[in-house]
Amino acid sequence: MGIKDQFEDKAQELGQNAKQAAGGKKDEAQDRARQAQDKGRDATRSAQRDAQDRLDQDYDV
Repeated sequence: MGIKDQFEDKAQELGQNAKQAAGGKKDEAQDRARQAQDKGRDATRSAQRDAQDRLDQDYDV
């Protein structure tokens, strides 16, 4: 195996490692985005429940 072949093999290996790392980061970003959406939905539901509870208490008096 010549030096040129070794460099080409190393370049391919590094390229594959970079693609895998980028794919992993993409998955992590998608997970974080999904979690943020879930938190937002939960916060909205909680706020709606609180508002409805306050409204119900106002009319119970």
